[in-house]
Amino acid sequence: MKLSNQSEVPVYTISGSNTARPLPEWLARRRKRSLKNDPEYANRVELLQDFEFEEASQCIRVSEDGEWVMSTGTYKPQIHTHHLPQLSLSWARHTDALNTTFLLLSSDYSKSLHLQSDRSLQFQTPSGCHYKTRLPRYGRDLVFDRHSTETMIPSVGVNQDGMGEVFRLNLEMGRYMRSFEVDVGGDDFTSAGGGALQGGINTGAVNTGAIAEESHNLLAFGTSLGTVELWDPRAKGRAAVLLPPTQSAPDEARSEITALEFHRSGLTLGTGSSNGLIHLYDLRSPLPLLKKDQGYGFPIHTLKFLQSSSHTREQTLEPKIMSADKKIIKIWDPRDGSPWTSVEPAVDLNSVAWCKDSGMILTANEGRQQHAFFIPQLGPAPKWCSFLDNLVEEMAEDPDDPNAFTSSQAGTVYDNFKFLTVPQLRSLNLEHLIGKTNLLRPYMHGYFVAQRLYEEARLITNPYVWEEERAKRVKEKIDKERESRIRGKKKAAVKVNKKLAEKLMAVEEKRERRQAQRILRQGGDEADKEMEDAPTPAPEAEKPSNGLLGDSRFAQLFEDADFAIDETSHEFKHLNPSTVPDPSTATTRKERGLTAVEQEAIDEVHGSSSDSDSESESEQERKPKAVSSGKISTASYKRTSRPQPRMQVSSSSSVHSTRDRSFGSRAQNMKSKQKPSRRGGVVGEREVTFAPRGKSKQSNAGPEPPRNSSFRSKERRSASGNTFRKM
Repeated sequence: MKLSNQSEVPVYTISGSNTARPLPEWLARRRKRSLKNDPEYANRVELLQDFEFEEASQCIRVSEDGEWVMSTGTYKPQIHTHHLPQLSLSWARHTDALNTTFLLLSSDYSKSLHLQSDRSLQFQTPSGCHYKTRLPRYGRDLVFDRHSTETMIPSVGVNQDGMGEVFRLNLEMGRYMRSFEVDVGGDDFTSAGGGALQGGINTGAVNTGAIAEESHNLLAFGTSLGTVELWDPRAKGRAAVLLPPTQSAPDEARSEITALEFHRSGLTLGTGSSNGLIHLYDLRSPLPLLKKDQGYGFPIHTLKFLQSSSHTREQTLEPKIMSADKKIIKIWDPRDGSPWTSVEPAVDLNSVAWCKDSGMILTANEGRQQHAFFIPQLGPAPKWCSFLDNLVEEMAEDPDDPNAFTSSQAGTVYDNFKFLTVPQLRSLNLEHLIGKTNLLRPYMHGYFVAQRLYEEARLITNPYVWEEERAKRVKEKIDKERESRIRGKKKAAVKVNKKLAEKLMAVEEKRERRQAQRILRQGGDEADKEMEDAPTPAPEAEKPSNGLLGDSRFAQLFEDADFAIDETSHEFKHLNPSTVPDPSTATTRKERGLTAVEQEAIDEVHGSSSDSDSESESEQERKPKAVSSGKISTASYKRTSRPQPRMQVSSSSSVHSTRDRSFGSRAQNMKSKQKPSRRGGVVGEREVTFAPRGKSKQSNAGPEPPRNSSFRSKERRSASGNTFRKM
């Protein structure tokens, strides 16, 4: 895309002779590979497929529904129809004569009326030429009255009474009606062919016509005399004549009316003359309200009020008028005539069409390629080419791009905009504005909507949204002050002593929760208000809000590695006996053996033997050193002051834990073993009996326990036994 002008209102040339040079067919085939090195060809944007004619285009129209574009051109004379949602050429058709102008009678392309240069009218349908009729004289323009289904054809020349004619073709009845007779100044008898019905070189003619379709439905016809006659189609008579303004000089050439346009209100009428002057009239006054000079002196062929499709949208926009001659397109303010922007292509213009509610302008011109101009500030891109908005925004955000917006506008592209998806737009009843206003900027899967429009639409959709928002904010404030909701565990952002920091934070959080509960029990907001009204202590007496963590005197405790707490040290374990050390930082150590006093205390417990203890100690020495796992060790378990209840298994023997040293003892033990009896027919079943024993020794009155006659018991005498005591 190229920027056509460097004014405050930029105009981008999407397609046309300014973007890519047209190449002949034989040269294009030869240079097909070299086109990738052509910067103009590589940077082109092909808006519509085959949006061009072999030589030139004559007229262009956009359908009422905005989905079709029909254009005529030459050579050979033909008609092109593009389907805009598909960005492609739908069909092309050749005609017998060059097309002068045409009208779309339906909301799409299906019914069109074409005025040909051979004094004929053709009705075109999708299947082809539906009907063709001849005109008495050459026509200049077409006007269609939807109320009476009549087509008015302003023509050149006069009738036998010396009056110009506007032929009326009734489409419902299928025949010509009585013509409107318009004063065009009679025939020129001095030139060649004077006096003939067709007229001579300077013969008067009705050049153009317009209809106030959305208001009072008056017809306006511009003549070669510079007058404008207003006709009432209901009375079939002349309603008024608007005389041309007085000439500034006596020798000034006579100006003809070449363009007419009614405002939607029906009170303002714009006229364009053959000398490049534009006048705006109020139908209630014969004097023009404004006079505007196009600047080049060429006849004005297009004059259009740029009005949106809805009255509400029109009230929010500044009024604008588009006027065009064969050299330039100008958009200006109808209130004072101040220029807004302009487009000056490299080729002559024949016709200009504006896509409603958008910034897209399409032209029919003398060049091979038809032009398409995009003005972002006039409106958004049409729905069928919404990607242009993204391209323009990207160009505007690039500060190094000379064709972008100014630096002051580059940063305000998305100010005061809110992103909404299509379902959200549908819920706010804003879906009908897509592609019709610049308040909705398409971006990816949604649209940027103006903040004011979003707030108004949300308020209209839900009138109680303000009350809901207020209640929501009040609830958030209450929850924050009362700390009534469950909070997640906070993480301490410290370098060292993380466990200590988390412990301190848990204590502080618990204290705050207790304080919040106390406030709730005392009455909620009233108690909180009393606490706020209470005098606060002096700043020097205040304590840190976070306790030890917020005190600057202890900052090095959680930052310096020299103050890190060693949880494996002997002092830490004595101060924190219930703390489980981290396995990653724990060190391996050998468990301390039992002292003689501890061993004697264990031997005093009934059922324990020194042999089993010695053997277990020997087995522990043979086992590899285990890493401390933080569980209670066997030695500490044995050092408990009160013996725990002992479990006896009927199928097990106490001598299994000891290791026999001689073969004879092993054989004797093997003979004394008995196989466990099966109870209930289930293998593996065991009967467990718990027999708690007290600390005191058993009385002598009880039965004497059986003596162990094994070899090991005879080999070593008990330390607590005495020969004299057994006597």
